[in-house]
Amino acid sequence: MRRRGDNAEMAGDDSRTQVQLDQETLARRRRVLGEDHPDTLAAASDLAVSLRAVGGHPGTVTSASNLASSVLHRGKHQAARELGEDTLARRRRVLGEDHPDTLATANGLVISLRVVGEHQAARELAEDTLARRRRVLGEDHSDTLTSADNLAFSLQGQPQAARELAEDTLARRRRVLGEDHPDTLVSASNLVMILGRVGEDQAARELAEDILARRRRVLGEDHPDTLNAAFQLVGALMALGEYHAARELNDDIIARRRRVLGDDHPETMMAGSFDLILRGLDLGGEPEWMTALREAHKKPGS
Repeated sequence: MRRRGDNAEMAGDDSRTQVQLDQETLARRRRVLGEDHPDTLAAASDLAVSLRAVGGHPGTVTSASNLASSVLHRGKHQAARELGEDTLARRRRVLGEDHPDTLATANGLVISLRVVGEHQAARELAEDTLARRRRVLGEDHSDTLTSADNLAFSLQGQPQAARELAEDTLARRRRVLGEDHPDTLVSASNLVMILGRVGEDQAARELAEDILARRRRVLGEDHPDTLNAAFQLVGALMALGEYHAARELNDDIIARRRRVLGDDHPETMMAGSFDLILRGLDLGGEPEWMTALREAHKKPGS
């Protein structure tokens, strides 16, 4: 009965509307079916996904904008965490530790724990979930590789281990699904972020360029996933000090998002806010506070 997977994404008004719909569905299923019915737990899992979508996903290349989103929507992340913990406990009791739905809930809870700052708990649950999926589903199963991506991003203070796991996951995705499959490109995007953590800025930039080229070819210039890939490349260019190129690409993103999504869409406004930072960098270079923040982000445990 899972309607949305571990990596489901929504944006803006769509995500807020989905939260309301999922809340209504969960309330009805609890009333009619009971707290522990599989369909009730599926609805609870869907609501947790929706709450995370409203809250955003800090830690991506657009960390400055997403950090603001995280603070603004911290209550949503905490609600997703509490709902995820309750759903996981119920699914473990009703379905067992290794049931695919139980492990899907665990994988989602890893994200919620990480976002609210429970990094140790997130890492431990991610390790357990990956081990179970490997044993039950095999090394190359899509759900297993989703958990591998999740663990790689949760390995705070272990940048080399995170990089090795992310590289292995991407290699498996490419072999099983092909270079252009959406899940392959999600894993590639995850590796871009991890390469940035370990200071491999040029490698991150090259991989981000490859992702963007593939997204453009497969999805078109204006697809939301293409524009997200472009935004990730903006961050990679910034890390290399290529502020003018980053600004030009961000200007293109803004124009496309305005045309496709409208001026008031959150993603359009986010790119517009980022433009202010890029203009200052392009004209005056990187201020000391930003240099310190970027270097601190690359330290173990950051």
